[in-house]
Amino acid sequence: MLYVVTGPPAAGKSSWIEARATARDIVIDLDRITRALTGPGAPQWNHDEIASKVALRARYAAIDEAVKHLHQVDVYLIHTMPSARWRARYQRLGAEIVTVDPGEDVVRERVAAMRSDEMKRVVSRWYRQYRKGDARPVTAQATRQW
Repeated sequence: MLYVVTGPPAAGKSSWIEARATARDIVIDLDRITRALTGPGAPQWNHDEIASKVALRARYAAIDEAVKHLHQVDVYLIHTMPSARWRARYQRLGAEIVTVDPGEDVVRERVAAMRSDEMKRVVSRWYRQYRKGDARPVTAQATRQW
């Protein structure tokens, strides 16, 4: 099964996956990929532009390969704001779309404590699209200690 986990930054998408995925499952998370491709001391979030570009290419390759094995393993994919084209692709693959959102106030508090100003803009964009009905049903998520 393919699980596409969406939601604003700092919503708890990774925590949702950690609570469900097994060691045998595939987890495709751009933050994890970027950390794997960068050296010691690289930030957990707010990645360098070049590292982000390299990680994005690796993510695309991981998605392409992982979907070939859906009959053998579950694949958990974090995609904060999938476009209509990506959502259509996920639907063709029979994905379950899960939106993790503990609420805008909680998300903004978390982002202010640990993320860059750029992430504040992503939060605004995510909620603007959600309010327009472009997002999927919302799942409340109690997450790790922030």
